[in-house]
Amino acid sequence: MTRYLADTNILLRSAQPSHPAHPATVTGTQALLGRGDTLRVIAQNLIEFWRVATRPVDRNGLGMTTDDTLAELVQIKNLFELLPDTPAIYPEWERLVVQHAVSGKNVHDTRIVAAMNVHGISHLLTFNVADFKRFLRITIVSPSDVE
Repeated sequence: MTRYLADTNILLRSAQPSHPAHPATVTGTQALLGRGDTLRVIAQNLIEFWRVATRPVDRNGLGMTTDDTLAELVQIKNLFELLPDTPAIYPEWERLVVQHAVSGKNVHDTRIVAAMNVHGISHLLTFNVADFKRFLRITIVSPSDVE
């Protein structure tokens, strides 16, 4: 059994049946769960999901109402275990951003890796494989590559 953290794009694509990546998202997550692997999220994933889900479509969002977004969060938390934010995540994040000279928007991805390290999760399910390549201690898996 392998423990995975799901990146926010997995949550977003699962909530968008019309998105081209939706089928791969559903198939990949179902395959992982079917073989006994576990899928987890952190609060950051849910916060980022809310931000994009409630943003208007013409501003690259999903245009969902807050009620619909809340209903989606309930479903996400039923499927993915929500790991706690702990005080240990910040110092690990700081260590990683300094070690890898991370700047700009990638600091958010680095916090995901910091939480993975703190919680002992080795695998990340994401469509943004290239964004995480600098972190050699984790295994990055695209839903399209799940067998």
